[in-house]
Amino acid sequence: MIDILVISISTPIKIGIYENSVLIEEIEKDGMTSNLLPIIFKDLLKKYKIDSITYVNTPGSYMAIKVAYVFLKTVCIVNNIKLNAASGFLFNENSPIKALGKKYFFNKNDKIIIDFLEEKSIISDFKLPKYLDKTKFSSNTLPIYNLPAV
Repeated sequence: MIDILVISISTPIKIGIYENSVLIEEIEKDGMTSNLLPIIFKDLLKKYKIDSITYVNTPGSYMAIKVAYVFLKTVCIVNNIKLNAASGFLFNENSPIKALGKKYFFNKNDKIIIDFLEEKSIISDFKLPKYLDKTKFSSNTLPIYNLPAV
């Protein structure tokens, strides 16, 4: 069973390929989500029979989340692949995630809030887990933006 994890809310984009939930290949690329995903997935679809794709649908860059959702949802429909979603906090040790301007998203008691970064805050890079815990993924794949309309 081949599962793909896509973390496109930061630079570089990180994509993990998992066989039986164990990481077997990592892809990291700098650039725009809209430019990179088609190139990467063209190769992945040729190389693997993919059973599921999971992407980070919250919180982070509106554009990256929206582009990833539209592209991956299309790939999944066309190729009969299951799509899942997950929170970005699962992949950066629950540290703050850049929001807008000088504000950051924080996960406080499983609720996402937006605030300024405190001096003592530690920001961890996103990491692909060595093993996928699918129990933390959601079948509700719509983007969750977390910012009020302007």
